[in-house]
Amino acid sequence: MTQFYDARGNIYGVASPAFLRQQGIEVPNSAAQAADTREVWAASAISSECEWGSTPRSVDAKAHRCDGLLVGPFQAEPPFDLLIVNTDGSLAERSGNGLTIFAQALTDQGLMTEACDLRVHHDKPDVVSPVVTRVAPAVHEHRSGFWLALGLPGFGPSAVGAQGVEQVFLDGIELSHVKALAAINPQWAYSQFVRVGNPHCVTLVDQVSALPDNLQMQQPALFEALQAIAFAPPAGSGEPCLAGVNLQWVARQSRNRVVARVFERGEGPTASSGTSASAVACAAWRAGWVEGDEVAVVMPGGTAPVRLHTQLDTLLSVSLFGTARLQV
Repeated sequence: MTQFYDARGNIYGVASPAFLRQQGIEVPNSAAQAADTREVWAASAISSECEWGSTPRSVDAKAHRCDGLLVGPFQAEPPFDLLIVNTDGSLAERSGNGLTIFAQALTDQGLMTEACDLRVHHDKPDVVSPVVTRVAPAVHEHRSGFWLALGLPGFGPSAVGAQGVEQVFLDGIELSHVKALAAINPQWAYSQFVRVGNPHCVTLVDQVSALPDNLQMQQPALFEALQAIAFAPPAGSGEPCLAGVNLQWVARQSRNRVVARVFERGEGPTASSGTSASAVACAAWRAGWVEGDEVAVVMPGGTAPVRLHTQLDTLLSVSLFGTARLQV
């Protein structure tokens, strides 16, 4: 059966390929083949496992009971292959909370007992598949969870394939101006593109009050405007990124502590996102808002510890700590 896990308010279902096949959903035995044929089966999997069904739904709830479906593992021993299926049926290259949840599910099944690689297969032509993440069980501030090694981030429009954006400067830092974002809110004029396995557009704002509210982002007018920017065609415009881009907004709170909001490509507003938190921390570091070492990224679903590994003025890599719990 599909089990649902919560990681800082980000909820994913976890389903094995064998289980989905039992439901009549023809997921191939190979993760690579499953990614190549996702248009055949992914929408059915989302409809079968992520719709509300008979589960009570609150008035302000999102269209689906979870933020996506993790399909895997495709083998009984590490390294483990999986697919991250967004609720619109598209595939994600990486999800920090999703990988945390998958690691916890593997641990609960007795399959993961030590650090190992998780390999996410996808169908994006501009990024090598699979995207590999080293995940290690750990304890952080008395909480058992996992550190995810996300590698060296890339910065700027070329890192995410963004087109048609203007380069601007804020306090001497080169950033990007995304016209469609600034048209929604003039305070959203300065953005930093970051790739952390998947693409992100982090908009820096002066005040916490300039951050969008998650409930507001669920309202049709704002949702549709952000969807046009974030989602890949046909749901989105493909501008500035043809493959879509995750949107974040960040404001400073205190030393090495920032507040963020997230609108995910293929999903919409989310309580939290691990790779988004990592991209936010990297963008804040590049803007001079935070220093190297550990950064706390505060989101509606909880606070994500992000570790920036730096040497002098160089960012070497980024790691994310996460915990997940089974919903019962």
